[in-house]
Amino acid sequence: MNSFDDYVRARGTALLRFGYLLGGDAHLAEDLVQEALARCHRSWPRISAAGDPDAYVRKAVLRQFLSWRRRFSFGERVTADMTPHAAATADRSEAVADREVLWRLLAGLSRMQRAVLVLRFYEDLAYAQIADLLDVGESTVRVHAHKGLSALRVSPQLVGEKEAGR
Repeated sequence: MNSFDDYVRARGTALLRFGYLLGGDAHLAEDLVQEALARCHRSWPRISAAGDPDAYVRKAVLRQFLSWRRRFSFGERVTADMTPHAAATADRSEAVADREVLWRLLAGLSRMQRAVLVLRFYEDLAYAQIADLLDVGESTVRVHAHKGLSALRVSPQLVGEKEAGR
């Protein structure tokens, strides 16, 4: 897979999913991936010759996400209307409601906590690999994972909805 076009055709959907999990919005995911791919295209011969272009591109998407959050920190948040599951059928209403709660909770995390949790539980990366991707220490990754998971576990929003009979 030496051609940039071949790479994008083969891995584009997975990169969009990764961007969506980071940003929580399909349009943002497209922007993140597009910007990362545009930057990678300039150096594609060097990137593909290095042996693992997927890791390089995934790191570029991650950096775009972290950079985007810093530049646009004016508070865009994912809402229930923005989730892809909002138009689900009544048969799946409880599952959809649980997903919407999870999206709201994830949107409330810091960008680093969310990035660490996505890399750990969606990409199934070890803490050391995440530390390499983020250019931080492994202990920092563990702290962000712990704080993010703790916030998800003790969220009053989640507790309140579960107590309301869900």
